[in-house]
Amino acid sequence: MTTTTTFTRNDIEIATRAADAFTRLYYTTYDSPTRVDDLPKLYRSSSTVTWNGNPCQGAEGVKKLIQDMPSTRHEVQSYDCHPIPGSQPPSLLVTVSGNVTHGRGPAGNPVSTPVKSVDGQPRVFFQSFMLVPDPTAPVVKAGEVAKYYVDADSMRFVG
Repeated sequence: MTTTTTFTRNDIEIATRAADAFTRLYYTTYDSPTRVDDLPKLYRSSSTVTWNGNPCQGAEGVKKLIQDMPSTRHEVQSYDCHPIPGSQPPSLLVTVSGNVTHGRGPAGNPVSTPVKSVDGQPRVFFQSFMLVPDPTAPVVKAGEVAKYYVDADSMRFVG
């Protein structure tokens, strides 16, 4: 016998607020000068990450991935959130699309850079996160947004 979970409008609103807060925090942190130290804090050692087809594991894998990467500037175009039944608060599937520029942008490229080079150009990306409630965070009251960590992350350039 299976049980089904029906989410209320309030459940969806809380999940959407959590996704909004996470999305802002994630990309602000990713684009910050302290990202190598701060971004891995959003992951756990068991987190799985696939960055444009390249797998890495956990917070240490994320740190290694971004430490040699040039600075970034993300521009989120849209995101969506889907609560996943099974826990309260529910895990969240968050999908994000937008543009990211690595380095200083086209103006920061050497004069010799070919016009059609992707270096420093904005690129379209799509990223999916499975966010799981953080069991070490303080218990939230009804109507509050839960604290989450990234359990799985998959990013892909699409343009």
